Amino acid sequence: MDDIHAPTMSSGPTSNGYSNGVPKKHMSLMELIAEKDRVESELLALASVLESHGVNMNTSLTTLDGYPRDDLDIAQIRTTRARIIHLRNDHRQLMGRIEAGLHEHHASAATPRQAESTSSSREDSSNISSFEAPFAKVNTVVPGSPAETAGLKAGDSIISFGNANWMNHEKLSKVAEVVSQNEGRAIPVKISRSNPPQRIELQLTPHRDWGGRGLLGCHLLPI
Repeated sequence: MDDIHAPTMSSGPTSNGYSNGVPKKHMSLMELIAEKDRVESELLALASVLESHGVNMNTSLTTLDGYPRDDLDIAQIRTTRARIIHLRNDHRQLMGRIEAGLHEHHASAATPRQAESTSSSREDSSNISSFEAPFAKVNTVVPGSPAETAGLKAGDSIISFGNANWMNHEKLSKVAEVVSQNEGRAIPVKISRSNPPQRIELQLTPHRDWGGRGLLGCHLLPI
């Protein structure tokens, strides 16, 4: 008998290329970032599918005596989980390519900057920062919470949270550390938001006396 928890393979981009049909090795840095954004959006949608069934990636699909649970759409859950696993692998590869591309961009820009003015150096640094990658999605924001007061919205992508970023967030544990160390103090948060595409810098102050659970009042998902 097949393992009911083993995900079934679903259709989607192959390991040789992404949704735009361009082979991985031929994609520019901006194309890689655009593909990463698409993957993150699909992952968020798939997480919502699992949530609608009341399960996550680890929820058991069988009863205590080993029979399939009749209260779940087992086939859809297995297919959704398989797609999430596939996309997570793609996302890891994309982030590796993007990180390498950022290092190359930085190295290529460093030589001419040595002979330029300080203002020119700042401009180049600003251009490099435009390639910063988000590391978390805002899944939900509670009305009246510190997160809502700061301006966070569901669907926002977190680029930096204090000194936590895509290179050091350690599955969001760094975010929790920043929050616990800054209760009652404003934390600079940089986000990206679609419709229209924009980058926004917010000030989020964690505190307990807002009438809800936690210090932020929002739910973040790692990407």
